[in-house]
Amino acid sequence: MSLSDTIAAIATAISPQQGSVGIVRLSGDRAVAIAKTIFHAGGKQIWESHRILYGYVINPLNNAVVDESLLLLMKAPRSFTREDVVEFHCHGGIMAVQQVLNLCLEHGARLAEAGEFSLRAFLNGRIDLTQAESINDLVGAKSAQAAQSAIASLRGKLAQSLKYLRDKCLNVLTEIEARIDFEDDLPPLDGEWVKAEIDIVSQESQQILATADRGELLRTGLKVAIVGRPNVGKSSLLNAWSRSDRAIVTDLPGTTRDVVDSQLVVGGIPIQVLDTAGIRETEDIVEKIGVERSRQAAQSADLVLMVIDASVGWIEKDTEIYDIVSDRPVILVMNKIDLALTPPLPQERGSQNLLPSPYGRGAGGEGIPIVKTTASQNQGIEDLESAILKCIQQDAIVAANLDVAINQRQKACLLRVVQSLDNVQIAIADQLPLDFWTIDLRAAIGAIGEITGEEVTESVLDQIFSRFCIGK
Repeated sequence: MSLSDTIAAIATAISPQQGSVGIVRLSGDRAVAIAKTIFHAGGKQIWESHRILYGYVINPLNNAVVDESLLLLMKAPRSFTREDVVEFHCHGGIMAVQQVLNLCLEHGARLAEAGEFSLRAFLNGRIDLTQAESINDLVGAKSAQAAQSAIASLRGKLAQSLKYLRDKCLNVLTEIEARIDFEDDLPPLDGEWVKAEIDIVSQESQQILATADRGELLRTGLKVAIVGRPNVGKSSLLNAWSRSDRAIVTDLPGTTRDVVDSQLVVGGIPIQVLDTAGIRETEDIVEKIGVERSRQAAQSADLVLMVIDASVGWIEKDTEIYDIVSDRPVILVMNKIDLALTPPLPQERGSQNLLPSPYGRGAGGEGIPIVKTTASQNQGIEDLESAILKCIQQDAIVAANLDVAINQRQKACLLRVVQSLDNVQIAIADQLPLDFWTIDLRAAIGAIGEITGEEVTESVLDQIFSRFCIGK
């Protein structure tokens, strides 16, 4: 990769007969020259920065019109990459944008690598590394809350917090090193002040660290499996919850033969719901495969909703199914509660609404939560969502009330920051020479710099930007 190259890529998702506009983006020193070679702007339109031109993309070899389009010109440094950037806004679909891209490549551009536009923005000082990563998070956001978190980072909220912490550490390091170099010319170092400053940085670092699990949940979502005996209402529950007819519902046991999934958002958290085949012994080969897939889905789920037929109550087959999923967080869903003639669970403990621990475990250790539903009448869905959110909160996945949520790379760096600062405090407590204080303080400063990109290796950059799409 060379910043002297002019790069080009399709910057919008392209598929046949989908989307009215497709964008081809150029960035680099030759972007304007290439654009003037293949784009004809009629009349007396002026090629000025941040002006939209109307015209035609033409193949210079035969003067054939490739597409009618708009051209947006953004001269350096007033562009995303801080280089000259040109965008062709073409008709959507495959052929038009692909032909425009090919013309750009034929006249001096090269195809951009994954994330190279964002990488250039970072290398040219337009954004820091946390903002670059937030761009990818925004593109892949599965919920409004995930998008808001990404936008907050993109606007520099995380970067500002980290800059404050790094500046504090640098200030302390300066004071310490000044005493090392000019001990006779300066008053003694205030050790209590150093300890207090280190404590502030450590505590605020831990507050940011607390958002890591929340960030992972917002990015990847929660996988929830619905399991139970055949004909207890699993598919009805999925349909009521997703407000659709994703799953086939009949009175015949074994209707669902494979895992059916639906994408939902609960409390700002994206959730993949898996409706599984009823778990039972069967000689039907197809159903047997479905049952095995149900077992696998339950084992891979973050949370299991075990559905019980309230009109029948808890039976031995339910115990067998529960034994399969008991190592996962479980919520019991008592469905068809409108048909229950007697309490479906003799073990149920009144207002506590919990199954005693011999039959399960919950985040609080007493038992597993129970939700009562009548899926066929769309009743109990709000209670189910509340129970899911409560399970998430009890597992400490919901963290501090911050607008941003760090990713796993940033978490690893911040853990090193906290450990290094702890080592500084130990050196102070042990009354070690000032040189020892600076070793771990420098390590903390370096780890923060890795998060923002002030101190980062090329291999780390390759790893980060390789996850981006080509046009970003």
